[in-house]
Amino acid sequence: PGLVHSQSLSSNSPRCDPGLLKNLEEKLRDSSGSELLLDILQKTVKHPLCVKHPPSVKYTRGFLSELIRKHEAVHAEPLDELYEALAEVLTAEERTRCHRSYLLPSGDSVTLSESTAIISHGTTGLVTWNAALYLTEWALEHPAAFTHRTVLELGSGAGLTGLAICKMCRPRAYIFSDCHSRVLEQLRGNVLLNGLSLEPDVTAPVQHPGHDTRDPESPRVTVAWLDWDVVTVPQLAAFQPDIVIAADVLYSPETALSLAGVLRRLSACREDQQALEAYVAFTVRNPETCQLFTAELGRAGIQWETEPRHDQKLFPYDEQSETAILKLTL
Repeated sequence: PGLVHSQSLSSNSPRCDPGLLKNLEEKLRDSSGSELLLDILQKTVKHPLCVKHPPSVKYTRGFLSELIRKHEAVHAEPLDELYEALAEVLTAEERTRCHRSYLLPSGDSVTLSESTAIISHGTTGLVTWNAALYLTEWALEHPAAFTHRTVLELGSGAGLTGLAICKMCRPRAYIFSDCHSRVLEQLRGNVLLNGLSLEPDVTAPVQHPGHDTRDPESPRVTVAWLDWDVVTVPQLAAFQPDIVIAADVLYSPETALSLAGVLRRLSACREDQQALEAYVAFTVRNPETCQLFTAELGRAGIQWETEPRHDQKLFPYDEQSETAILKLTL
């Protein structure tokens, strides 16, 4: 069960905790029959989510090959079901799109349609990155930050964090945003794929809580085109956000400066209101880019602090790379 606790074959390339693999080898040695591997098959390749929304062929092939290798290292007798499953994907054609499905602690799931390429159509926003997984874990550990509030996400990408928040944290409204047409198209599809409804007018302001008669379990969801370099203070004010989040958007000096600029304008929206909190999750690829961003925040008079590392490890990602969340007060 540990193999699929929070993710059913969701990656484009095989990733697994070495300790988990060692644990699997020990369990295989201790099991006399094939029940364990059949159970793993049912919870991964044969899981209803994976059957309905298949992961990439490359990943499934690598996953099954690794299972077969583990089995053969311990048991002499081959397991037909493993080879039959592998035979199905060996002849399958790799497509430009695949699905990633993430199991949430509630038993619900988020399924994303994504590109199989890291860079596609001139953008990296068509796949899920580590900081989005990390921010999603943080959000699920802090649901009160989003409950009955309007959330604006900057640079939503494939949509994992927002969809998980919509399903688990009961926001009043959620605004996914990006500036790339392909990313926005994919976002709309992923919102609908996960059973949520889209508001037809992405620029309509959210109702005041006192007049909002919607079911709090069904957030108002919009997908908005938002270019950080050209959006104006009145346009940002129309969203009426209570909290702002962003993940994996500090990957270059240019994006760091653009992000600082849009945060400065968001801060200007709140002159006569309560301060707005923003949470920015990022993987430290270049420390100088992070320093540039925090320096720009200082110039804009935006206070920031680093959030403590959270304990909720739900999704597999590279823990060797440093990932952090900055809490900003706008």
